[in-house]
Amino acid sequence: MTPDGALLTAQDLRKAYGPTPALDGADFSIHPGEVVAVMGPSGSGKSTLLHCLAGIVRPDSGSVRFDGRELSQMGDAERSALRRGEFGFVFQFGQLVPELTCVENVALPLRLTGVKRKDAEGRALEWLERLEVAEVGGKRPGQVSGGQGQRVAVARSLVTSPRVLFADEPTGALDSLNGERVMELFTQAARETRAAVVLVTHEARVAAYSDREVVVRDGKARDMAGAV
Repeated sequence: MTPDGALLTAQDLRKAYGPTPALDGADFSIHPGEVVAVMGPSGSGKSTLLHCLAGIVRPDSGSVRFDGRELSQMGDAERSALRRGEFGFVFQFGQLVPELTCVENVALPLRLTGVKRKDAEGRALEWLERLEVAEVGGKRPGQVSGGQGQRVAVARSLVTSPRVLFADEPTGALDSLNGERVMELFTQAARETRAAVVLVTHEARVAAYSDREVVVRDGKARDMAGAV
């Protein structure tokens, strides 16, 4: 961990797609158990920031450090292992595997790390219960509501006990009532497990669940609390 106690940090990140800069010297930091909302207008670079922090995209320059380790110095296999074990992901449309049941979807990250099926599905069911959707465990994603499906996706993101959770517009496809409940359960579970949450959103009502907000504009990140 870095000296200031931050679990994940980025310094002077720059990333361009052709002649267009998506990030132009962005800085970021987050501590264990903290929820940080990354906000900004469409095309501001907030999703690119998330992808660089998660090791999905390599920045053109700058540094991303997780628990003191520089992501750019990791090979593809090591970064993939990091995303399977230390990081969890929630996307706008859940991205559940339609051929698998909900409990199998939640268990999938554990199965990919070698956990036996019975143990993996047992832990998956525990998370479905915590997210109040245990009753859909035997159903496939196409058989459940949008709100239920997104809770299943949240359970999947938490099942490996990740240290950092990346959520990209996690309630963007939900109505306000379902969105509120998903955020309540998601942030409560994250705080209980001391996971850091990087929450990309353009909605003030979703950002309200965070501890602080970072606004990305013109490729730069500004901490509204003045911490970055």
